Amino acid sequence: MVVVSVAQRSRVQWVPAYAVFEHNLVGLRRTWRAGVFSSFLLPVLTVLGFGLGVGSYIDQGVDGARYLDWLVPGLIASTALQVTVGDSTWPVFSKFQWVKTYFAQTASPLRVGDILAGQLAFVLFRVLTTSAAFLLVTGLFGALRSPWAVATLPVVVLLGLAVAAPTFAYAAVVSSDSWLAMLFRFAVIPMTLFAGVFFPVESLPEALRWLAYVTPLWHAVDLCRAATLGVAPQWSVAGHLLYLAAWAAAGYLLALRTFRRKLVV
Repeated sequence: MVVVSVAQRSRVQWVPAYAVFEHNLVGLRRTWRAGVFSSFLLPVLTVLGFGLGVGSYIDQGVDGARYLDWLVPGLIASTALQVTVGDSTWPVFSKFQWVKTYFAQTASPLRVGDILAGQLAFVLFRVLTTSAAFLLVTGLFGALRSPWAVATLPVVVLLGLAVAAPTFAYAAVVSSDSWLAMLFRFAVIPMTLFAGVFFPVESLPEALRWLAYVTPLWHAVDLCRAATLGVAPQWSVAGHLLYLAAWAAAGYLLALRTFRRKLVV
């Protein structure tokens, strides 16, 4: 028999989504070591390889900044993207297709919206903690030129919401996990390569440049780069934030509709 304190019952009653968040958090306590390399050590090695290694050959820098300083905000945003998609694909798919966790949760007082909100909150928690650690390490490398660098954290959280919500909907409807690998191959990798992380988007042909502008990653990269370098973004701050918010709102509504179709009989 599980004994639940009055305080715990009250907390779940007023914030039902917290129960879903806590369920994921308990699972993370057992598996966090497996994700350290992909979500933290690998980006740091990329900073060393590209920022210090390749950057030593770029004497003039990029847009008046040292290449390492210019690269770091792109890596922060792209790492947030990869953590988001990683935590929004197989974990969500498995809870529909393999372990059936979501169906068990709907048999409890939890509503579909609570399940979705709790799962999203956990993904954003992962994005925030990973990005904060990355920001701290790159600060030790002297790659942050402005105190506004801390503004990258709310930006990557908004990026995470903009990407996680539609990815939830995608993971809920695909019939095989092979489709999840295709999402990485045809969406995440191209975005990482061509959305201004490693080189300026302006160096791309015009058609590819506009494809980069459509991606949510480019908007987050531009905001993060402006924050860490202490310069104005290429587009307006409000425009970037509204675009990411539009992705988040549309994705949330799509995910909510998809979850209800799958879980409500």
